[in-house]
Amino acid sequence: MDGIWTGIYKNRALWAMLSSAVTAQGLKILLGTLQHRKFNFYWLLGTGGMPSAHSAAVVSLVFCVAQEQGTSSVMFALSILFALITMFDAQTWRRSIGVQARILNSMMDDLQEKKKIEDNRLRELVGHTPTEVFIGALVGATVTVLFYQ
Repeated sequence: MDGIWTGIYKNRALWAMLSSAVTAQGLKILLGTLQHRKFNFYWLLGTGGMPSAHSAAVVSLVFCVAQEQGTSSVMFALSILFALITMFDAQTWRRSIGVQARILNSMMDDLQEKKKIEDNRLRELVGHTPTEVFIGALVGATVTVLFYQ
């Protein structure tokens, strides 16, 4: 069991990926606090917003695999594919869910004005814009390059 914890502790790739995601999430909290002039606990674990922590983590994975196994490895190819699918999903499907939530929330507001209907608000910020995905990818790349130097 000691070997497992030692391996986890010494796994530079794991710590680079986690550091990239935490850095992106920290930037998201900082930017949100500056923009709205208040802190929102939702930003600690919430999805959506600038920058994308998902993009930061998967791009960090790509850089880690390139560093550890080389760019001609099968794992590098798989990590590229995984990153592209993850970032595509973040800016298309998850973003469209947010747009739908915004529309449904607007409809509920309209209904509530005519009838006193109690409603549960849907989360509107579940996906990312292409810019948020790109900036998240830059955060992941930068943190990982710094981690391996």
